[in-house]
Amino acid sequence: MALSRRTLLGLAAGVPVSAALAGCGGSSGPGKGGGATYWYLNGQPQEGVRAGAVDAFNKAHPDNEIDDTTFQNDAYKTKIKTAIGAGQAPTVIWGWGGGTLRAYAEADQVEDLTSWFDEHSELRKGLFPSSFGAATVDGRIYAMPCEAVQPIILYYNNRVFEQVGVKPPQSWDDIMALVPRFNAKGIAPFALGGQSRWTNMMWLEFLFDRIGGSEVFQAAVEGEKNAWSHPDAIKALTKLQDLVKAGGFVKGFSSITADSNADQALLYTGRAAMMLHGAWSYGIQQTDGGDFVSSGSLGYMTFPPVEGGKGDQSDTVGNPAQYLSISSKASAAQKKTAKDFFATGILQEEEVKKWIGNGSVPIRLGTEKLLAASENADFLQFTYDIASKAKVFVQSWDQALSPTAAETLLDNIVKLFQLSIPPQQFADNLNAVTGA
Repeated sequence: MALSRRTLLGLAAGVPVSAALAGCGGSSGPGKGGGATYWYLNGQPQEGVRAGAVDAFNKAHPDNEIDDTTFQNDAYKTKIKTAIGAGQAPTVIWGWGGGTLRAYAEADQVEDLTSWFDEHSELRKGLFPSSFGAATVDGRIYAMPCEAVQPIILYYNNRVFEQVGVKPPQSWDDIMALVPRFNAKGIAPFALGGQSRWTNMMWLEFLFDRIGGSEVFQAAVEGEKNAWSHPDAIKALTKLQDLVKAGGFVKGFSSITADSNADQALLYTGRAAMMLHGAWSYGIQQTDGGDFVSSGSLGYMTFPPVEGGKGDQSDTVGNPAQYLSISSKASAAQKKTAKDFFATGILQEEEVKKWIGNGSVPIRLGTEKLLAASENADFLQFTYDIASKAKVFVQSWDQALSPTAAETLLDNIVKLFQLSIPPQQFADNLNAVTGA
């Protein structure tokens, strides 16, 4: 179950466990009086940064405190949907924006923040412009972008490339040419935690963009009929299967999980040459990979172009930010507290420094000096440049689509990678859940 941090403090102070657990529900729902409630994900180091922002705000606003409660990822996804549906949402709703936010907005379950952002234009101007796409539904803003940007990056092992005598790929043709070179040396060309499904998705996100431009997936998001059957979509799906057939991924990738970080270990131990993964992977490899990062053995780049493709090379994919919405069921006093938190409690100097210390790039503009002073300066500047210069930042597909369509997507991506369905069948199955 989830415990609020206040309850945990109560336990520490000697409150009987049964009494503390019985009071656990007290921090759920819309909240009481002027105090707002806030649910978010646990797990370090991110949880500590989120909790620190709440603590700092509460210290400055002792009469309008925020009561926070943390949940594990999957439990949170279930709990928040149930609570919102029952009219018992917390005042501040943490999320990923995109399709789920659209569902909330269309059901009038979250506050329209457009006019508030108009009144706080300087606040908006201080954030990455790309972070607002997933916060916007039909031209209206329903969430406050927050936390850090997480583009998907192509990582590679410099030691392995030197050992085989090859250079990092500058095009899709280069990728296909590298596959037999690495396989001949008994090294997997690409690590992949395929059992986790969403790791496979990152490949399609980039191939769709590089081949057809961002418009191809956008048409699917907007429910355009037969969007997934677009010739460039079929071309992308076909190229992906070409890579699988060529032996591009580590043997047994369908049984490797990303949650265990087994895919990361393949890269830093030299059993795989490359890996497509999120910006958060850098910190994992730094922590778990011994001297892999500190010795300069980790290389990174954005996904290369596909010959003849229409996509802009500055485009990227991943998580443009994380997002905070306000429950439309909250009281006027709670909504005011939440908006004060957005204006003066989010991405303040101390929080920004903590994200950077964790190897993350906060979505606030103008942090170059702080990034440059970090021990991870090169990687952080690389990530900052990708996010701040992207003409289009495509949100992770499973967040951009509706929850139902996302599940169909993930199921069919597994089949596509296992070569159990051809590209057109994949397209037909997705058209059935996104097409008008």
